[in-house]
Amino acid sequence: MRFHPPRPSRGREIRGQEARVRGARPAPEPAETGRRGRVRDRRGRGLRSPLLPQYVPAFTSRADEFDGVALEAFAEIDARWHDQLAGLDIAVDDIPRMLPRDPDSIQWPDEVTADGAVPLARLIPAGVDTRGNPTRAQIILFRRPLEIRAKRGADLLELVHEVLVQQVATHLGVDEDIVDRGPE
Repeated sequence: MRFHPPRPSRGREIRGQEARVRGARPAPEPAETGRRGRVRDRRGRGLRSPLLPQYVPAFTSRADEFDGVALEAFAEIDARWHDQLAGLDIAVDDIPRMLPRDPDSIQWPDEVTADGAVPLARLIPAGVDTRGNPTRAQIILFRRPLEIRAKRGADLLELVHEVLVQQVATHLGVDEDIVDRGPE
């Protein structure tokens, strides 16, 4: 049997009932809470509504905005090369988690688009995973390095488009100018 110490009174006793504090809710009975653990919103003072409505621009995070920019930049390429890019996925990661092949003279493989020592995107070709299942080719855009290099929103769209053109050209094995013009 557990012993629960008595709760402190939230007001003074008036005719056998607690006086209510203005605006406070009565404490739930022990049978209602089930005593599973501490309830975060113990006194009914939590959020009454979301901080921001969904229709205001501040509701979306920077990551959500970047996802929209990446989709917009890829839409033009996909419209031209849709059939050839059917097995290609686009992903976004916050930061690159990779090191250069040679740290002294920073060299990146062809599958990596970089600005000096900082990778901006990476192409992972199709292959087979450790369980023997086939995997799809994937372009991973690194959000933070791309955002840092763009000064305005329009610059970010152009930069992401350039990076995607380079990665798609590497994936298809064609020149970057051909990717911009479209297949003949």
